[in-house]
Amino acid sequence: LCWFQLYGYCYQDSNDIPDTLTTITELGSPLEMIQLLQTSWEDRFRICLSLVRLLHYLAHSPLGSVTLLDFRPRQFVIVDGELKVTDLDDASVEESSCTSNSDCFMEFPARNFTLPCSVEGRCQSMNEKRNLYNAYRFFFTYLLPHSAPSSLRPLLDKIVNATGNHNKHVICTEYPALELRPNPSVNSEFTQKCMKSANTKYRRVPEAYIPDENYRCWPSYHHKGCLLSVFDVNEAIEICDSYSQCKAFVLTNQTTWTGRQLVFFKMASNHIVPDPDKITYVKVTD
Repeated sequence: LCWFQLYGYCYQDSNDIPDTLTTITELGSPLEMIQLLQTSWEDRFRICLSLVRLLHYLAHSPLGSVTLLDFRPRQFVIVDGELKVTDLDDASVEESSCTSNSDCFMEFPARNFTLPCSVEGRCQSMNEKRNLYNAYRFFFTYLLPHSAPSSLRPLLDKIVNATGNHNKHVICTEYPALELRPNPSVNSEFTQKCMKSANTKYRRVPEAYIPDENYRCWPSYHHKGCLLSVFDVNEAIEICDSYSQCKAFVLTNQTTWTGRQLVFFKMASNHIVPDPDKITYVKVTD
């Protein structure tokens, strides 16, 4: 669901505050853009996907095209990695009336648009395009390109630019397809790179784990260590080779929402303990 889940509500009259409405909703986390920029690209990509679903729903709701007049991060929360709307006070289904195209002028801080006035005297798709441009300037420009896999950047740039230009066809056709593409695309990229680092050798230690020897990296799924997602062992090797302090890595049995495997990267392998759910790779030195 794109909306905040409502579990219940009740009316209460009192002498001080008449007609009071109390709602009980699901628990969500406030949307903090600075914190989001410190999370993995996969998590930010998931938020953008849920925003695309929201834009589609707003454009084709049972009430007609709905616009969020206050389309800013503070109106949203994160629930289980998905973006949801919490404040509907500023939602509107009224398309602006007009007598000419000049009446359909949309002004934003960095750009302005003029939409056509229909024969019915309504600005065509103004609600939908207002939502689309606000999603572009508040979300997509920050969350999508930053630290994205290089193999996906050309397509992401195309999507971001199309959003800013109100090209919803590109958004509807290209963006959902990305949901199925991160793994193969990233895998292809890292497989090519790994051919360059064939001289680096790693010793495989099954059913083993390194409990300590952590170092911090960014972005990481663990605030006290370097925990990243990989497509396969080749990508893990490439990442470990890219960090001078990395001397080993541990494959876990945990995966992200896209199915990528979580891996701990370690700065030493002095203390290895048994663990049936993990596999350790130790860099072989001459």
